[in-house]
Amino acid sequence: MKFRFLGTGTSVGVPQIGCDCPVCTSSDPRDRRRRCGAYVSVAGGAFLIDTPPEMRLACVEYGIRKVDAILLTHAHMDHVAGFDDVRRFNTINGEKVPCDPTAPGANGRTFRIVGKPMKCHALPETIAQMRAIFPYISAEGGKNGLFRPQIEFTDNTSPFSVCGVEVRALRVEHSFPCCGYLLRDPATGGRIGYVSDCHELSDEAVGALAGVDVMVLNCLRVREHSTHLSLPRSLEYISRIAPKRAFLVHMCHDYTHAEWLKMLPEGVEPAYDGLEVEA
Repeated sequence: MKFRFLGTGTSVGVPQIGCDCPVCTSSDPRDRRRRCGAYVSVAGGAFLIDTPPEMRLACVEYGIRKVDAILLTHAHMDHVAGFDDVRRFNTINGEKVPCDPTAPGANGRTFRIVGKPMKCHALPETIAQMRAIFPYISAEGGKNGLFRPQIEFTDNTSPFSVCGVEVRALRVEHSFPCCGYLLRDPATGGRIGYVSDCHELSDEAVGALAGVDVMVLNCLRVREHSTHLSLPRSLEYISRIAPKRAFLVHMCHDYTHAEWLKMLPEGVEPAYDGLEVEA
């Protein structure tokens, strides 16, 4: 199971608009942090975790051409603003069907692409919020040449499988309906925990994540924050989870990547956009 970080920054991204701080003006590419999202691929397919604003740019940069499903953590805009771009994968996954070249939208072609609907797994509250944010989305998509996301929203409350990967959603405290995910690849036994946004993990969530091969956990900054984990609390949870490797995400512009590396204990690293790990 391969896991690629599409973005590792906080809600405003790094560099931040109008900021001349050392991080925002850094020449180190690891200090350019898109909004958080991830791409998971296995032999059976591939899926996205969240659709952040720069998702399209990340997919182009990293050559991502295959997406079979989506997992959403929550409906804050830094995690879902790129959702409309999923329609391109509906088209890629679709099929050619014959059509009248004079039909609306055919533009003289003797075929049209019928997009393939895609499952999107999310909390019930998140699904309701997504329908409000994107009221034009349905499994049918557009007609007569109009391209719209074709989505089948699915409640993630019970454990499920995506592309052969076993998935369990874990509710987390973020002062907003939100979840993280535990992923397990039956082919390798590898497990990855992903919690990009929270300020508290329940004992149940910590127990479920215990001993994962890779743990991805949010760490906004060193100072405390009301809805995100700070460095001391992130490290406390990582110590309890005891993963083989841990990566921090959702970082603001307080420290450069190099500075984060100096502050972190062995086995814990700041993630950076484009990084790919395996489990």
